[in-house]
Amino acid sequence: MDKQDPHTPSQNPHPHSDARPVLEGPDIARVLTRIAHEIVERAKGADDVVLLGIPTRGVFLAQRLAAKLEQITERKVPVGSLDITMYRDDLRMHPPRALARTEIPGDGIDGRLVVLVDDVLFSGRTIRAALDALNDIGRPRAVQLAVLVDRGHRELPIRADYVGKNLPTSLRETVKVLLAEEDGRDTVLLGAKRTSQ
Repeated sequence: MDKQDPHTPSQNPHPHSDARPVLEGPDIARVLTRIAHEIVERAKGADDVVLLGIPTRGVFLAQRLAAKLEQITERKVPVGSLDITMYRDDLRMHPPRALARTEIPGDGIDGRLVVLVDDVLFSGRTIRAALDALNDIGRPRAVQLAVLVDRGHRELPIRADYVGKNLPTSLRETVKVLLAEEDGRDTVLLGAKRTSQ
């Protein structure tokens, strides 16, 4: 996954041999549990919380967070997905790709606390696109952001409310999130960016 465009599938699905794990499966489970507790604390429960994952891996993380919130609050938390493809400001710079589906839970988002969920926060442009997409769907009372990894290098004034791991990186490094639902295992890999041949 090229983190300049974190939602484009990698040409090579196998991680680089020099990539090293910075989070493994148990670590990911632990930080998601912590984020779920932080959401409940900040929202004073989770009565009006709606989780929207940004495809692809953000959707799986949102589903896992919803399950953890249900364990904590003993009530179902609505979870859906938010496709931001057509809202990206770099759309012309990338080849055409299939649209993901936006799925908004039954009661919608008006007046609700929407927590956007993504795997990696980098430049902030993906989240800006998500906010534009949300604006076309409804009017939440507030929007928060939960990410598994914040790798820095923001280009826009966007900050996550809930962060699994702050991971200082250089622009010569890549961050690759693998999740069991998509990749067969849970890990976060940090590696050197390959230069084009």
